[in-house]
Amino acid sequence: MLDGIRVVEIEGLGPGPFAAMLLADLGADVITIHRKGGAVTQGMPDRSVLDRGKRSIALDLKNTDDLETARQLIASANALIEGFRPGVMEKLGLGPDTCHRLNPALVYGRMTGWGQDSPLAHTAGHDLNYISLSGALWYASAPGDAPLTPATLVGDIGGGALYLVAGLLAGLLNARETGKGTVVDAAIYDGSAHMMNLLMSLRQTGNLSDKRGHSLLDGPHWSRSYVCADGDHVTVQCLEPKFYAEFLAILGLSKDPEFQSQHDQDLWPRLTGRLTALFASQPRDYWADLFEGSDACVAPVLSPDEAARHPMNTSRRAWQHAHGAFQASAAPRFSTTDWHPKPSPSRGEHTQEILKELKTDQKP
Repeated sequence: MLDGIRVVEIEGLGPGPFAAMLLADLGADVITIHRKGGAVTQGMPDRSVLDRGKRSIALDLKNTDDLETARQLIASANALIEGFRPGVMEKLGLGPDTCHRLNPALVYGRMTGWGQDSPLAHTAGHDLNYISLSGALWYASAPGDAPLTPATLVGDIGGGALYLVAGLLAGLLNARETGKGTVVDAAIYDGSAHMMNLLMSLRQTGNLSDKRGHSLLDGPHWSRSYVCADGDHVTVQCLEPKFYAEFLAILGLSKDPEFQSQHDQDLWPRLTGRLTALFASQPRDYWADLFEGSDACVAPVLSPDEAARHPMNTSRRAWQHAHGAFQASAAPRFSTTDWHPKPSPSRGEHTQEILKELKTDQKP
């Protein structure tokens, strides 16, 4: 879908590389500038899944010749992604003003936690800090418990990378119409707060409370996870009355008077206790089989490896082993294209290839 779009990615961590991977999945020519001679980031492999489908050039941006190569690349690109603290790219001589003089239509994507201009812009932080201060962490716990540390999907990916991609795509569309580029200021703090608008719509109807355990989705016995006899878990979220009725019918609780008042908050703790004991009486797969194919909105909690073996994956192929790595397939899907995972480059693998292209582009 993005064939013909070139994206230059300055090597970074987390949401920036993820955003660039998504654009590569969509068909963009993503060229990652890896640090020349730089060690592989701690905990990351040399051929990271996040680099799949990209090309890699190794440059030292403090070297005059390599910096000029980076500028030539940026001049040839439609978009750029960087994830440094505010001011770092300017010190390198690659700030937005400089890059827009080279390439007026460039969409310049900046990925940070606190944004380019804020009281915390120059302070350190991580996913958990951003989403706690934005309000996105508030409902991530059972009543009385401390908010759990969610996977970085909430901040780095949901509030960060995906908002950066949305901003870049909007900027590319605008640049195509106007010939003018823009700077995309994608802050995890902003994005994770923006995602809360779904819950804010519940607040307008009185179904969201500032007190944990008293809202439509974080307090009821029919909206939570339960531990099973084998220590594994199932999730229950039968919100609509017809789905709740089917849930009760499968469990043989349709005539139990306490369970008839689905929205009686005074009963929620007691009914949660009853379901806790019930689900703890059988292993997870017993409950998964019992509810399979029903509209009761019950599902087992699976590990990624288990998810890959589930019949859903046989159909959708959301998980696959490719090029020596276990990875999730691209999303979303398009009726006009068929996606297959591409290999990840080693650092600097395409350096000579890209340098040759730049020299060819400069010939009169």
